[in-house]
Amino acid sequence: METMTVERVVAAPVEEVFAWLTTTTNYTASPLILRCRLTRRGQGAPYGVGAVRSHLWLIGWFRERITHYDAPHATEYVVERSLPPARHELGRMTFTEVDGGTHVRWTTRAQISVPLVGAFLTRHLARPLITRTFRGILDAADTELARRPGHGRG
Repeated sequence: METMTVERVVAAPVEEVFAWLTTTTNYTASPLILRCRLTRRGQGAPYGVGAVRSHLWLIGWFRERITHYDAPHATEYVVERSLPPARHELGRMTFTEVDGGTHVRWTTRAQISVPLVGAFLTRHLARPLITRTFRGILDAADTELARRPGHGRG
């Protein structure tokens, strides 16, 4: 298993950043994301616990289920199915207010499920692609939210 973490400060209030990043249909603002759908609503919020999301990214297809939802501080998910096939133990985003916006920490723990070479492929192929994709989504969030009145970098 490989742990991958990407961090960024998004220039907007924590509530707005949490809302944007947990509404995964927003991810298509990143050029690396082709389609995202909410296929089952969660408890208490559309993307709350139990929600199921379907993502088609340039790196693959993923069906995810939300396992933890603590607005506006944290959300967690697990990938239930994917192509290419992978084992997934954790997906987590945490949100902390800081000067200038919201610090986002996005962590996932996964491995490509290919006998003998899965760990190698994860470390040398999947890890750079996944972290680049996460950075692209965080960049899109920062760009979109900075356009709102009263936001942005000074």
